[in-house]
Amino acid sequence: MIAGEIEPDMGWCTMDATVSYKQQHVTTDFDGSVQDWLDTELGGRWRSGEFHTQVIRPLQVDQLLELRAKKLSGGELQAVCIAICLGKEADLYLLDEPSAHLDANARMEAAKAIRRTMESNEKAAMVIDHDIYFIDIVSDSLLVFDGEGGKHGNAQGPLSLRKGMNRFLADVDVTFRRDHESHRPRINKPNSRKDREQKASGEYFYVE
Repeated sequence: MIAGEIEPDMGWCTMDATVSYKQQHVTTDFDGSVQDWLDTELGGRWRSGEFHTQVIRPLQVDQLLELRAKKLSGGELQAVCIAICLGKEADLYLLDEPSAHLDANARMEAAKAIRRTMESNEKAAMVIDHDIYFIDIVSDSLLVFDGEGGKHGNAQGPLSLRKGMNRFLADVDVTFRRDHESHRPRINKPNSRKDREQKASGEYFYVE
């Protein structure tokens, strides 16, 4: 609705800002190379400078330039679509499940690229994703939804990252710790000492 793709079935949605939108299901009918596709969507600004350093190289899009856009794998296509979304001039960037089809390292780089782009350009992004580590890297605040799938939903927030994660994880009755070596999230074993301690303190999210 914010991107203008669908109309609300009740209420209203108004948007005065310019939006750049990466859809959940990424596809392309562009009949040419990745390089030609980037030129068509972004002009020449992707070739050098800060955007190339912060987005194109970390997402390894620079290694895909000679490939045909229609022949890209799911992960490759996702990386290019993220780059195109971030490369457009906009006030608000909407990215729906950007971690889909990406391996663990690529997910981390994509999250960092999104965050760097927003910070350096002083813009805002709304990101929907189901990867806890990805959300941990990319987010300053969260909207937490509950409801019934396909029928109705309720949003709580915006909440701080920690408060939002605690709200969400309490609902699903799961606690996370941060791995001391990788710093990535690890689910505590149900009813383990760590699990019980965190639930008792109300801290479901990353107690060091």
